[in-house]
Amino acid sequence: MRTEQLSENFKGMSSAGGAYFLWGILPVYWKLVKQVPAHEVLAHRIIWSFFFMIFIIVITKRTGPLINELRQIIADSKKVSFVAIASLLISINWFTYIWAVNDNRIVETSLGYYINPLVSVLLGIIVLKEKLSFWQIVSFVLATIGVIYMTYNFGSIPWVALLLAASFGLYGLFKKMVNIKALTSITLETLIISPIAFIYLTHLEKQGLGVFYHGVWSISGLLIGTGIVTAIPLLLFANGANHLPLKILGFLQYISPTIALIIGVFVYHEAFTATHLVSFSFIWLALTVFSLSRTKPFVWFEEIVMRKYIVACRK
Repeated sequence: MRTEQLSENFKGMSSAGGAYFLWGILPVYWKLVKQVPAHEVLAHRIIWSFFFMIFIIVITKRTGPLINELRQIIADSKKVSFVAIASLLISINWFTYIWAVNDNRIVETSLGYYINPLVSVLLGIIVLKEKLSFWQIVSFVLATIGVIYMTYNFGSIPWVALLLAASFGLYGLFKKMVNIKALTSITLETLIISPIAFIYLTHLEKQGLGVFYHGVWSISGLLIGTGIVTAIPLLLFANGANHLPLKILGFLQYISPTIALIIGVFVYHEAFTATHLVSFSFIWLALTVFSLSRTKPFVWFEEIVMRKYIVACRK
C-alpha cells in the first residue's frame, strides 16, 4: 500500500513539477518571437492550442467523454456563460504575459504569479463565502505591505503583476464554478476565442502585415509551436493534480515564478533593486505563512491567539 502511494506521489511530483518548470522557462520562448506583436502571438497561441488539443483528444481516444461533457455544459446556460468569461480572462492573462515578457518585465510577471494564490483565496472569500483563517489574514497583510512598498518607492502601481494575478485568479474561480476537466476546459476555451483570432489573423495576412505568411519561416514554426508549449504544461499539470494532494501542489506552484525571476534577472539582466528585494521578501514571507498555515504549530498558535481574543472581548 505504501509503495503504491509513493509511486502515485512520484508520478504526481514528476508531472506537476514538469508543468511548473515549463511554465517557468516560458519567457524564453516568448523572447524568440519578440519581433511579432503580442496581439498577433496571442491569436496564434489560441488557434494552435485548439488544434493541438484536438490532436491530443483524438490520439488518446477521449472524443466520447469530451462530447458528453460538452453536452452537459451546453444544456446549462450558466455554465456556457462562465466558460465564455473564462475564455476572455485567460486571453487577457496570456496577452499581458506575452507583452510583459517582451517589454522586459519578467520580474514583474513573477511577482504576479507569486501573488496569484493569495488572490485566489481572496476571491473565494468574496464570491464563494469561504472563511479566512488568522494566518491567511496575516498573509494578506504581508503581501499588501509588499505591493504598497513597491508602489510607493517606484511611484507607480505594479499593474502587470496585479493584472496577471487578478485575471488568472478570476479564471480559476470561473473554472471552479463550471467544474469541468482540464482537457475539456482548454479545448472549449480556445474554441470559443479561435474564430475571433482566425478572423484577425486573416485580416492581417490580407493586408500584408501578418508574420505567418509574410515573415521568416522559422518564426512561423515558432508561432505554430505556441500551441504545443501551451498545451503540454496544462496536460502535465492535470495529470499531477490527479496524483497529488492539494497541499503539495500548493508548494510546487512557486517553482514557476521562481524560475521566471531567475531568468529575468540573470539571463535577461532585468533590474532587481533593493526595493524589489524588500517587496519580494514580504511576498515570500506571506506565501510561507500561507503555505504553512494548516500545519500543527501554526494551528496551535492560532488557537491560542483566538482564545485570548475571545477572553479579551468578553471583558
